[in-house]
Amino acid sequence: MITKFVEVKDLTRNYGKRRGVESLSFELAEGEIVGLLGPNGCGKTTLIKLIMGLLQPDKGSVAIRGQKPQASYNLVSYLPENTYLNPALTMREALRIFVDFYRDFDQDKARRMLEEFGLELDQTLKTMSKGMQEKANLALVMSRDVPLYVLDEPMGGIDPAARETILNGILINYNPGSTLLLSTHLISDVEMLFDRVIFLDNGRIRLDRSVEELRAREGKSIDGLFREIYAPEKGEYYAL
Repeated sequence: MITKFVEVKDLTRNYGKRRGVESLSFELAEGEIVGLLGPNGCGKTTLIKLIMGLLQPDKGSVAIRGQKPQASYNLVSYLPENTYLNPALTMREALRIFVDFYRDFDQDKARRMLEEFGLELDQTLKTMSKGMQEKANLALVMSRDVPLYVLDEPMGGIDPAARETILNGILINYNPGSTLLLSTHLISDVEMLFDRVIFLDNGRIRLDRSVEELRAREGKSIDGLFREIYAPEKGEYYAL
């Protein structure tokens, strides 16, 4: 039975006169993979930080299994757009940190993922390419055993070959019973993952539907629908 897991109610956060997100309300179910999509500045990262408790809302609330975000870190594994790890760390040291901080961390699983990604335990993050760093961070995040994974642009700025490897890493290591919220601008690469998509526009929800329903109703891919909805009148396409 699929049950409600994350509840977002009337969520608003602004930055002075600039809107972050406004009056957002939606729910995420257990076992659901949701794509969070929209152009640059639409509020995706603001929303993710609110869900993680890294920002405080001006109005509204977020509940993760009935708990406030600040009390639910044991329920969520978070991959930020930019790594928070010290670049001088080796992967061996990063593993030790995760073992110390998270009781749910599976070090053996992380080591297997690092090996599959071709990463060495004694290599430091600062000597890695952008793609290698993305793989390293993903291995750490996906090796926690939690009911919610939040991934913010897990494949941003890397080449197609590395994107395929990272996508496979998500597919292979994702627990089907967990909820996954994934923000990305590489829709065509990952849309086969999604059960549902939420399109944001200027801090508000523009569309929230199941992928199956959208494909049946619109007769096009999610990437094609995104391009149609967000294309300006002149026919240009804005990447997220």
